[in-house]
Amino acid sequence: MPISLPDQNALLAESLTPRQIVAELDKYVVGQHKAKRAVAIALRNRTRRQKLPEELAEEVAPKNILMIGPTGVGKTEIARRLARLTQSPFIKVEASKYTEVGYVGRDVESMVRDLVELAVGMVREERVALVREKARAAAEERLLDLLLPPSSAPPAASGFGPFAAGPGGVPAGPEPVPGADAASRTRERLREQLRDGLLDQRVVEIETTDQSLPSFEVVTGSSVEEIGINLKEMLPVFFQGRQKRRRLRVLEALEHLTREEEQKLVDMDTVAKTAITRVEQSGIVFIDEIDKVAGREGGHGPDVSREGVQRDLLPIIEGTTVNTKHGMVRTDHILFIGAGAFHVSKPSDLIPELQGRFPIRVELEALGRDDFVRILTEPRNALVRQYTALLETEGIDLVFEPAAIDRIAEFAAIVNERTENIGARRLHTVMEKLLDEVSFDAPDLTARSITIDEPYVSRMLADIVSNEDLSRYVL
Repeated sequence: MPISLPDQNALLAESLTPRQIVAELDKYVVGQHKAKRAVAIALRNRTRRQKLPEELAEEVAPKNILMIGPTGVGKTEIARRLARLTQSPFIKVEASKYTEVGYVGRDVESMVRDLVELAVGMVREERVALVREKARAAAEERLLDLLLPPSSAPPAASGFGPFAAGPGGVPAGPEPVPGADAASRTRERLREQLRDGLLDQRVVEIETTDQSLPSFEVVTGSSVEEIGINLKEMLPVFFQGRQKRRRLRVLEALEHLTREEEQKLVDMDTVAKTAITRVEQSGIVFIDEIDKVAGREGGHGPDVSREGVQRDLLPIIEGTTVNTKHGMVRTDHILFIGAGAFHVSKPSDLIPELQGRFPIRVELEALGRDDFVRILTEPRNALVRQYTALLETEGIDLVFEPAAIDRIAEFAAIVNERTENIGARRLHTVMEKLLDEVSFDAPDLTARSITIDEPYVSRMLADIVSNEDLSRYVL
């Protein structure tokens, strides 16, 4: 029996061919075709594995990827966009923040726990979206009960109850409650006013749960996550919160009651199981700065645990079972993407076992002037579009001439050459300096249209090229 993806969100990934995946990534990341091909193939292979018989599918290991390239060339962005494209649980971690077991710091298993927490949040949001209308209706009824408390029915006059026998011994049915129709009409009028927003400012008193946690301290260490896994289960009364009454406006009370009803309608046990399945079958972990833990031990100094971190990473990437507060999670089929600049160390400095778990290696190219021009204009989240949209909120029409964009890219490339090469991140600081005056004076400007031309760019950015010290200061 073929194993299936945990939910319908994965149908999108199933329908995308590698060529389509690359085309989608091209909308946000400029260049780096080799890296895009590698992740597209890895994603498609994951989809193919889902269609295999279960016995064979278990044997097909994910083809983890090692991206090698300088900072700011798109390594993280490719992985992040890939995860968004497929609605996969995705987490980015830095290898340098983990330490070998026995040292103070985070242990490598915490990345899997964090990924599960993220997946639980994703699944819960999806389930909440399905029950939101039902929860809203229930919250509306509760709020109407507060605005118009239901009147208790008077006791029946007959000793035989509301279905006292009528003529011929036939039950006469319940006696009409005086004023019931009037109360019903009043309630419906209130409902209409509530939906029209006419009651939003009225104040009601509702009972809420104080979710603030009690104050206590836990000594930090490499296994803090393990200490806290079942803390709430061990001390349920300690964490359940206290009931208290609050006075809220109707609009706020309706939102609060809706959230309460959503929690009642969503089964968190099912959410946790679905999230674990999704992590196991489609999770993506992006391990950045993996080159910072490369290198063999010298036996002393601040980097004494680097090889230990590699040894701890190895079972996670090879496939192991991690204990989380939501259940046991197998990492056999999680896709791991490692990334690093490797300008000091080399991939061969990683321990051989870890090298073997990253069979696909792609080198990303450094970015130049032509790439910067494309980054400024082509992607959907291009910087020129971002700044134009930001200033539109002030009523200013910002126009960039093509020659100005070429000049911005040239300045960014020059600064990268003369100082540290930080890739496309240089464009952010260059654009901030370029638009410093416009951004500051925007609310007070009388001119509603501003054109950024080549002379303006040269005037604003000439200093960072001529002044070596300022070039270093501007990242």
